[in-house]
Amino acid sequence: MLYVLYNCWVVFQVLIACYLLQPAVLLLIYWIRKAGRFLFKPGHEVKTSVNHHYTFAVIITAHKNLELVPPLVDSLLKQTYADYMVYVVADNCGDADLGMTHPKVKLLKPETPLNAKIRSIDFAINRFVSPHEVMVILDADNLVHPLYLETLNRYFNRGYQAVQTNMLAKNNDTVYAQLDAAGNYFSNFIDRRMRMELGLSANIWGLGIALKTTLYREVVYNHFFGGFDKKIQADIVKLIPVLAYAEDAMVYDEKIDTGDALETQRTRWINAYFKYFKYGWDVFCTGVRRGSFNLMFFGFNLLRPPLFLQVLLALVLGVLNYWIAPVWAWTWAAILIIFPLSFFAIVAVMSNDPRTIRALLHLPFFFLRQLKAFLHIRKANKAFLQTQNNKVMYIEDVLKQ
Repeated sequence: MLYVLYNCWVVFQVLIACYLLQPAVLLLIYWIRKAGRFLFKPGHEVKTSVNHHYTFAVIITAHKNLELVPPLVDSLLKQTYADYMVYVVADNCGDADLGMTHPKVKLLKPETPLNAKIRSIDFAINRFVSPHEVMVILDADNLVHPLYLETLNRYFNRGYQAVQTNMLAKNNDTVYAQLDAAGNYFSNFIDRRMRMELGLSANIWGLGIALKTTLYREVVYNHFFGGFDKKIQADIVKLIPVLAYAEDAMVYDEKIDTGDALETQRTRWINAYFKYFKYGWDVFCTGVRRGSFNLMFFGFNLLRPPLFLQVLLALVLGVLNYWIAPVWAWTWAAILIIFPLSFFAIVAVMSNDPRTIRALLHLPFFFLRQLKAFLHIRKANKAFLQTQNNKVMYIEDVLKQ
């Protein structure tokens, strides 16, 4: 019995160590590949001869407030691509309207509150004015680059059936917003950019995901509070060869700018991690059965605890091993040095804003706020926790920054 417990103890430590060392390994691969491209002239990229104009349905989910939607609709109406229709689901927004009318924009008002993003998406799909080949899911506080849909059309012409676009910061004017943006840069690097470079499926966000409408219809939901991205990616990654990442298709998202907003957001996210933990295990086991490294790696990372929990576990394991196995204690000390250094280096690689780099000095406060959110995760099971957004900005404002 003691032998089994000891082996479980070792395996658990190895898993946490792998998660914390993965960014450093990916960063090393990135530098090696970058050096190789510098030393050797890259070959010509193979381009598809297909030039199909996909019809896009852009679904915007708004809850209780339409104030931020007009700037997003404005950015969509400025697209260089023409074959699209915008569906704005105004859930529980009262008599508010967009203050505009346009043949490409359809405002949908459910008679009874839906109170869930998944229900809002289904509400829009059931009211499409025509069959759309591809659907794009956006949040009310987003903005999109003028080339957004044109870029996505190129990816679908390359044969991809689901594409996660590049989420960037719409606002970067407070320390919390800068730290939130830094977290996005880090996630984009390890879960999207490097996956795409290595030919593996990328993780999705809950916004800026584009996929074939027929593919989305294959996903069935049983829960509606949170975890939209956890459920959809766990299902579609098993149905397609690869879930792509389009770094050149840019969507801008409002970053949280206060500690209270951070706690609300992270409470919802942490709750979704535990609620949908089983989906990561299902994807991993499916990968084992199919002999697919892509699915095994994807599932392995879906099982990965939130970043602050990884660090907290590393600290606890390091202290425990001081008495149990001193060699492991030194190993954990090294990991706890390597991980933050790789985090800082990745953010520096991904961001050209010095404010974001300087904001990393405040990470301990960010960590404590997430720990506080962890202690309140049960709230997310009882209510729809909505992060309050209030930055009314237009795409021209963002592009000038």
